[in-house]
Amino acid sequence: MTTDMGMPPILSPEDAEKAVLLAAPRGYCAGVDRAVITVEKALDLYGAPVYVRKQIVHNKHVVSNLESRGAIFVEELVEVPEGETVVFSAHGVSPEVHRQAEERSLKTIDATCPLVTKVHHEAKRFASEDYDILLIGHAGHEEVEGTAGEAPDHIQLVQGPEDVDSIVVRDPSRVAWLSQTTLSVDETLETVAAIRKRFPELLDPPSDDICYATQNRQLAVKDIAHHSDLMIVVGSGNSSNSVRLVEVALEVGARTAYRVDDASEIDEAWLDGVKTVSVTSGASVPEELVEGVLEFLAERGYPDAQAVHSAEESLIFALPPELRRDLKAAGRS
Repeated sequence: MTTDMGMPPILSPEDAEKAVLLAAPRGYCAGVDRAVITVEKALDLYGAPVYVRKQIVHNKHVVSNLESRGAIFVEELVEVPEGETVVFSAHGVSPEVHRQAEERSLKTIDATCPLVTKVHHEAKRFASEDYDILLIGHAGHEEVEGTAGEAPDHIQLVQGPEDVDSIVVRDPSRVAWLSQTTLSVDETLETVAAIRKRFPELLDPPSDDICYATQNRQLAVKDIAHHSDLMIVVGSGNSSNSVRLVEVALEVGARTAYRVDDASEIDEAWLDGVKTVSVTSGASVPEELVEGVLEFLAERGYPDAQAVHSAEESLIFALPPELRRDLKAAGRS
C-alpha cells in the first residue's frame, strides 16, 4: 500500500517510528515504455523471433521477460539472419548501423528514444556548421556511440571535468557541447562550466540534453534523500540513470544508498538501526520490482510507503512509424 504526500515530512527525534518514503516520479519513462511496447507489439504482429540489437533498455528483468516471449538480443547485426526483423534499442544507433542493416536486407524498427534522436539531430547540425563538438558522456555507452557516429570527425568525448585540459579544438570560437541524456544534471553542469572556462564562446545546445525523466527522478531523490537513513534504488548495474540516482542520494545527505536489481539483492544488515527508508527506481524499471522491495520492507516491520510527489509526467511517445504502418495494415492500429 502507498499513501500520497505532497512534500517530504520533517522527521524530528520524537518521530522515531519506522517510515518508508517512495519517490514520485520513478520507474518507466516515456522512451522506455515506447521501446518495450515496440518489441511486444512486434512479437505479436510478426511472430517470434524478433531480433533486438543490444538490450532494448538497460534492465535485466525486462530483457529476460522479452526473451521468454521470443525476442532474441544480439550485440551486432551480423548475428541476425538476412531478411529478418530487428529492433534498434532506445539508446539509438549510428548511421553505420543503419547502413549495415540495409546491406543485410533487414527489416528495421527504430525504437530510439525521441529525446536521443533530438541529440543526434543537434550533432548533425553542429557538424554541418563545422563546429568541434564536445560530447559529455560515458565511454562505451550505446547512446554515446550512436551520437558520436552521427559526426565522428567532429565529436570528441569528455567524460568529466578531469578531461577538459586535454581537449584539442581547431578554433576555440567554434566549439559546442552535447551530452548523454542519462547523466547526473549537477555533474554535467560542472563539466560544462569547466569547458566554458577554457572556451568562453562555447555554444550550448538549443535545449538541455539531460532528458526530462532523468532530471525528474534526480529531483525526486533530492527531495527525500536527506530525510533517509537508507535509500534503495531499484535498477540494473548497466543503467546509467539508476547508478546516478545512488550518487545523487549520497550527495544530498542520505546516510547510505544502494542499487539493487530487485528485492532479492537487499542485504538485511542494511536495515540495522534504520528508521526511514526511501525507495526509487531508474527509468527502465518495471513497477512490480519496486513493489517487491516494498513487500520486503513490510515483512520486516516497515509501514506502507508514503509517496512524495516532486513532479508530474504525462508525456507519451508514438510508436515507431514503421511499426504503426504495419499495425494499421494488419487492422491492429
